[in-house]
Amino acid sequence: QVQLVESGGGLVQAGGSLRLSCAASGRTFSRYAMGWFRQAPGKEREFVAAISWSDGSTYYADSVKGRFTISRDNAKNTVYLQMNSLKPEDTAKYYCAARGFTTAQGMRDATNSMDYWGKGTLVTVSS
Repeated sequence: QVQLVESGGGLVQAGGSLRLSCAASGRTFSRYAMGWFRQAPGKEREFVAAISWSDGSTYYADSVKGRFTISRDNAKNTVYLQMNSLKPEDTAKYYCAARGFTTAQGMRDATNSMDYWGKGTLVTVSS
């Protein structure tokens, strides 16, 4: 059974940092791209960042470029999202997702085509 389990969310002041983790299990993800998406109250789910499990290539939404960094630890089957210089508009529930046979950039336009989703972790940024 495939599982993606997010952790690391919480409450932080504007300008602060958080690191989210996504622990993946239940299959081999070597041909997958892993991504982070977020959904704020009353808004649609949106792409944040993605990484190719095989070669480590990354892709970011313009709104987080330069502030967020996605990375992976193959040995731990875990993907991370380091979030720095957080803003109140980053407040959302953050979801980890995986899609096979795609690139990191391909994750951006595939929100409705993910193979697996985690249950999410809440990030709240206070002003």
